[in-house]
Parts: sequence; structure tokens; C-alpha cells
Amino acid sequence: MCGLLAIITHAQARPSIDAAATERMRDTLAHRGPDDAGLWSSSNAILAHRRLSVIDPTHAGAQPMATPDARFVLIYNGELYNDPELREELAPRGVHPRSHCDTETLLHALSVWGVDAAPRLRGMYAFCLLDTLEQTLLIGRDPLGIKPLYLHRRPHAGAAEIILASESQAILAHPGVRAAPDIPAISAYLSSIRPITGNRTPFAGIEALRPGEWRSYNLRDHGLPFEAFDFSHLPHRQLAGEAQGLVRAALDESVRRHLRSDRPLCQLLSGGLDSSAIASLASPRVDAMLTFCAGAQADEPSDDFPNARLMASRLRSDHTETVITREQFAHGWPALVRAQALPMSTPNEVAIHEVALALRARGQVVALSGEGADELLGGYGPPLDAAGAFVAEHPGAALADAARFHALSNQWSPLDVKHALLREQHAEAADSDSLLLAEYERSFESCLHACPGDDPLQAHLRFHRRVNLPNLLRRLDSATMHASVEGRTPFADVEFAALAEALPMTDKFRAGDDLLRTKRALRLAFLGDLPEQIATRPTARFPMPFQPWIADHAQTLRASPFARELFTAAAIETVAADPAGLWQLAWPMMNVALWGDAWLA
Repeated sequence: MCGLLAIITHAQARPSIDAAATERMRDTLAHRGPDDAGLWSSSNAILAHRRLSVIDPTHAGAQPMATPDARFVLIYNGELYNDPELREELAPRGVHPRSHCDTETLLHALSVWGVDAAPRLRGMYAFCLLDTLEQTLLIGRDPLGIKPLYLHRRPHAGAAEIILASESQAILAHPGVRAAPDIPAISAYLSSIRPITGNRTPFAGIEALRPGEWRSYNLRDHGLPFEAFDFSHLPHRQLAGEAQGLVRAALDESVRRHLRSDRPLCQLLSGGLDSSAIASLASPRVDAMLTFCAGAQADEPSDDFPNARLMASRLRSDHTETVITREQFAHGWPALVRAQALPMSTPNEVAIHEVALALRARGQVVALSGEGADELLGGYGPPLDAAGAFVAEHPGAALADAARFHALSNQWSPLDVKHALLREQHAEAADSDSLLLAEYERSFESCLHACPGDDPLQAHLRFHRRVNLPNLLRRLDSATMHASVEGRTPFADVEFAALAEALPMTDKFRAGDDLLRTKRALRLAFLGDLPEQIATRPTARFPMPFQPWIADHAQTLRASPFARELFTAAAIETVAADPAGLWQLAWPMMNVALWGDAWLA
């Protein structure tokens, strides 16, 4: 797992900064790659890399990495879980890698197949490949959006220049880039608590590559035009067998592939169904498995701890608990907002980061985690109940109506109060959250047409996968990488996701009060292997008791210069007077205030 940085301009121009300045930008990503650092440059490009060595930690895996003829140069962040199969497929092409590192496999796959490599790749990745002969640049992200890639385009020397990085702060470290707010994107965050909306980030001019988006840039043209490719759609799967057996076999196979590591590997164990299912499959394959659980110390302690202890006892794992106190949360929340250069999505990020620090302190580098099961297998009961009611009441609803349903059913700062929340010029710029609604409409249209003729509720579950899952994966990536830990997600695997999408809706979710009504196939697959209270345990959305804890931050909102610039005085005072009672307004408003004060000052 690594940190990427690239500065690329027209074939006849030079980058706007030198190697020394690029190294300073690169090293803002040192937490993503504490083991090694590299730099490569040509007349019109600088590629830089920070490495967290996981596969083949020798110098043979160092980046930037070039093909033997020096034509192609790659920087890459991720892991390929079908590395052996790709090497076999490349061998008849005369490709014989010198290392055991999957970076070299990806380099040759891209140099041989170009964009046609995309459907062949199974893994999590973000990459940047420069073709020095044809003067093209190819960049891309994995289909589920596990690994991030941000970019900024700016005029330079009569042409365009592109700055790419794994995190926004590396781009903002460029002396010619000024941080400015993107008000429509900030308004979308206030409504959804998702910091990324489509390609838009809270920073004006800094965009995020979408999950599954690849771009090929022509560096011979001064404008650096690009052709875009969408590889976010999952491959079609034919089912043969009962759902619970297929799910178990697919997860077992995914876990096996996710265990490949040359560094110590452990398990994040919340005591819920998802992490416990993964742990039950991984533990027999790992010598002396370590498990880690994080939770809150509050008036009503999280039930994660007793359930995780129960599962750890069943596994006989070496188990560690990380307790988050109110004081730790008060410190960790603003610190993490500053570090990741984004408003926080959920308070769980603080717990994930703290447990990542704890496992890294014990020498662990790779951690398995359970993200993905809820979005792929129907784990969110109330949202799916609401979607089912919407489908029943509005058969054949227009795309705009479906988009508005999802926006309203998940709203934090309600769409219809933006005129009272935002100062007049900002409310006008937000345009009634037209950015958010347009992105939801675009996403839902793709979900609706993915498999015509199936259960209408499937489209709404796909929407969870396309919109909610990338946010959870970004959360995991950011919180773990800021502790120099690689998080791996066996559920969020393109092959497992394809199987999940092919399952009938009734094998994933059924309305009613049955303990097995959500993630049905997964629960049934592991009912005999896990303690019953874990196999039937419902999904907990926000185990951290942040509603009462944010009451400590009322003065932060009142004193924030960015809050005073963005929000009306009445909104600030109303929310600051009762943040615990108005937590759905207070949480996103306070996050935006912390972010703006840290990055826009």
C-alpha cells in the first residue's frame, strides 16, 4: 500500500517545479509509505512514490518502476489478488518478471494490454502509467473504489499541467495550487455526510477519479485531452447452486487470496457477522492470528466488545481491545480531519484510526476488515424497507423521483433548510443541492439498467453499492493508512461482488421481523460456525456515542472563522445551543468548520 504523486505536462514543456519541491510534496504522503521513497523524471513528467512494502519488500519492488526498455513507467497503490493468473497469461507474451511484487505484474499487464487490462485485474488499485514513446498517460481506479486518486488540472507554460496524488494535501503542497472551497460539493456533504460527490471534492479544482474510472491522456496536445473509460460495472455471473453455499465458497476463496502478504497480517474483529465470518475462514490459515476490536467507553458501552471477545475465544486468537474515551474522541476527531484534508464521514473513523495505531504498534501491517457485506448482500434493513415502500407506492418512478427519494431518506442537513443554514450567496451557489441530486440520478440510472427485468429492489441495493460503499472504503483507507496500515476487504472484491449482485433479492433481504431478514445467504452460510448471537446480530450503523460527545464542541462551531463565512449566524447559534439534540445538523456542520479552518485559512 502506497502513496502516489505525479506532475505531468505537455510533451514539449517542463513541469512547473523541480525534483526537490516534488519530494516535499511526495513526503506529505509518508504515512502511506514509510518503508521507501522513489522519484523518476523526464523532460515533461515527474513521478514520485512512497512505499509501504507488503509483497516482496526487497528493492526489487521499488517504485517508480519501468519496463526493461524504459518505455513505460508506473506508480501504483494497491494489491492484485490474481497476480499468479496474470503472470501465467503474460508468460506467452515473453513477460518474465524479475520480482515477486505485483507492481511488476501490473506494469507489464498495462504495457501489453492497455485499457483492455481492466477486466483482467482483480484487486484494489490506483495507478498512473506513463508511455514515454507515445507520450500518453493512463490512470485508473479499481471498480469498487477501494483505493483513492485525486487530480488537479492547471494552466502552465501555454499548456495544461496535471497533478495526481493519493491524497488532496499532496496536491495542495504544490506552491502554485491554492485551496478554495467548492460550495456545491460542501452542500452535498452537509446533506449526505459523504465528502466526495461524483468527481467533486470539497476543494474547488481538485477532483477524485470515480470508482472504475480510467483515463488516457494525450500529452502531445497542449490541452492534454483525455478519453474516459468506465469499468465500474461488475461482470455477469450465472448461478449454479444454493445461495448460502455459493456465498460461503466465494467468500472463502476471496479470503484465501486476501491473505497473501510478506508482512504480518491480522483481523479487525467487531463481533459482528461480517468480520466474524472473515475471521472464521482466515484464522485456520494464519499462524497465531491476532484480532483487534475498537469501541467506546461511555455510559452504555458498545456491545462490540463482548461479542468480539466471544468470537476471539472461539478462534483462540490473541485479542486486543482499543477503548475510545470521550477525551480521545475530542482530540482524535479534529486531528484526523486535519490529517486527511476531508470532513469526516462517520465518527467510526476515529475508532478505526485508533485501532490501526494499536495494531501497528504490535508490529502488524495488514488488517482484514468486513466492509462491503451490507451494501452487497442487503444488510441495511430500515433503508431497504423504505426503498421497498417507495417501489410499491411508485412503480416505474422517474429517475429524478428515485434520486430525490435517496437524497431525502439519507439526509442529514435537510435539503429544504439550506436557505436557512447557508449564507445567501452560498445557498444560491448550492442551487438546492442540484449537484447531489444530479449525481444520485446518474448513479440510479446505472443501477436500474444493470440487469433489466430483475426485482426492482435490486436497483436500490445496487445504489447502496455504488454510492455508500466507496465512501466506507475511502473511510477505511484513510483511517488505516494514516497509521501506515493496509486495510483489506474480502467482501469488497470484484468476484465476490459479482456473485452477490447475481443472487435473487430474496436471498439477500426480506421484509419482516425475522432475525435472518438481512444478509440472508451470509447468515445462513455461517449460522453453524458462529455463535448464534453473532450470526443473527443486526448491523450497527454508528456504534460510537457521538451524539452526546459532540456537545463538547459547541464553542468550536461558534469560534470557527470558516463557519461564520459559510453558515448564517442564526444557524450557528441554534445548533451550538443544542448540538446533542440537533446532532444531524451539528455533525456535518462541525466537520466542515474543522476542515475549513484547517485547510482554507
